[in-house]
Amino acid sequence: MRLLRIHHVAIIASDYEKSKSFYTEILGLRVLAENYRAERRSYKLDLALPDGGQLELFSFPEPPPRPSRPEAAGLRHLAFVVPNVGEALAELRGRGVVVEEERVDEYTGKRFAFFVDPDGLPLELYEA
Repeated sequence: MRLLRIHHVAIIASDYEKSKSFYTEILGLRVLAENYRAERRSYKLDLALPDGGQLELFSFPEPPPRPSRPEAAGLRHLAFVVPNVGEALAELRGRGVVVEEERVDEYTGKRFAFFVDPDGLPLELYEA
């Protein structure tokens, strides 16, 4: 088997409209498609990532909360590459997003920082 890249990452939102606004207006992801699936009482929103991958945002009635942050078994966080972490953090702060302090990766020397989406999903900015 030869994996080429990640095609998409799926996220289930507790408040679909709030998360949709966060990912499209705050992070600036472009909507590819939005569908309501009546049989599941669920929205599915396909968002374009800059590298050609996608982020899928779902809504489901009463999804269970995330067990803990961030060391629950399973996906720990999503990381996005940015050209300058400091500038990206300033932009997020300007939009009212609470961000953690910038850090330096002890192995690569690259700058990074964490913030969360409306459901507390850990997101990371990692400097290219």
